[in-house]
Amino acid sequence: MEYRQLGHDGLKVSLIGLGTMTWGEQNNEAEAHAQLDLALERGINLIDTAEMYPVPPKPETQGLTEAYIGSWLAKGGRRDQVVLATKIAGPALQLHNPRHLRGAANRFDRANLTAALDDSLKRLNTDYVDLYQLHWPGRHTNTFGRLGYPWLEGPGNMVPPEETLAVLAEFIQAGKVRHIGVSNETPWGLSRFLHAADTLGLPRVVGIQNPYNLLNRTFEIGLSEFSHRDGIGLLAYSPLAFGVLSGKYLDQAHPANARLTLFDRFTRYTKPQALAATADYVALARRHGLSPVQMALAFVNLRPFVASNLIGATTLEQLEENIASVSLTLDDEVLSGIEAIHERYPNPAP
Repeated sequence: MEYRQLGHDGLKVSLIGLGTMTWGEQNNEAEAHAQLDLALERGINLIDTAEMYPVPPKPETQGLTEAYIGSWLAKGGRRDQVVLATKIAGPALQLHNPRHLRGAANRFDRANLTAALDDSLKRLNTDYVDLYQLHWPGRHTNTFGRLGYPWLEGPGNMVPPEETLAVLAEFIQAGKVRHIGVSNETPWGLSRFLHAADTLGLPRVVGIQNPYNLLNRTFEIGLSEFSHRDGIGLLAYSPLAFGVLSGKYLDQAHPANARLTLFDRFTRYTKPQALAATADYVALARRHGLSPVQMALAFVNLRPFVASNLIGATTLEQLEENIASVSLTLDDEVLSGIEAIHERYPNPAP
C-alpha cells in the first residue's frame, strides 16, 4: 500500500481509503467488520464515515454505520492503527438533504457542531476522531450534481467560516479532533476557510472530500490548484461513479441487489451522455486486457492531487478487486485513450 500526506503536518493516509456508506443498509454489522478486517490486512488505514450514514439517509438507520465501526473498535483494540474520519451533516438546503438530523436549526454553529461530534464519538466508541469534516456547505451552492449556481438572496443557514473554525479549534484543543476538512466544497468556500485560518491563526483545513472519477473530473478545474499550492489533498469519493464505471449497468441492465437497482434516487451517473462515455471507457479497458473497475480506480490513484481514493464495496470480492488497483500502472496508450474519451465526453456527470 502507498501512503500520502494529507495537509502539511504529517498526517499519512493510505492511497486506498475505505468508504462505509453502505453499512447499515446494504451491509450488516458482521459484513462491515469483515470489510474492516480485510482493509487493515491490505494496508488501508483511512476509514471514512459520517453521522448521516448509511445512504440513502433515513431516520431509522441513521448512525448505524458509525455504530458498526464502534463495535469493531471495541472488540479489536486497533484504534491506533486507523485514521478515523467522520462528518457532520450540513443544513437541509436541497430536497434530498436529510431533515431528521437536528431539524431546521441544523447549521455549523457551536450547538450543532458540539452535539454532532459528541454523538459521533459515542457511536464510534472512541474519544477522538483523526479527521472531522463538514459534509457539505452550509449555504446554497453547487453540490451533488447541481449545474447552475443558485442566486438566492439572504444568508440562509450559513455560519461565517471564522465562527465554525473557532469551534473546531476548541475541539482540537480538547483532544476530540486532530485535523479538520471540508466536503463537497467549491473554490470560493475553500478559499474562505483558508483565508480565515491564515489571518486569524485558526486550524487549517487539511483535506477536501469531493467526487472524482472518469465521468466527473470537475475537481481539476479550480480546486486542484488548491491541492497544488496549499497542500489540500483530495479524498476522492465515488471513484467508480456509484458502480457505473464497472459497466454493469450498460445496455439498461439492472443487476440484482446493485445500488442503482435498489434505489431510484441516484441518477447522477446514468444520464445518456454518462452511459455513452462509460461504454467507451469499458471498451478501452477490455481492449487492453484490463478490468474496467481497476482501470477507473488506477486513473484516480495516479492523480497528483489525490491523497486517498475512497472505495466502497458490498462484498469482499469487490473490495479485493478495488484494493488491487493500487498495483496497476496505466501505460501511455491507455492514458491517451482515456483523454480522447474525456475530450469527446467532458465531465458528462458533474
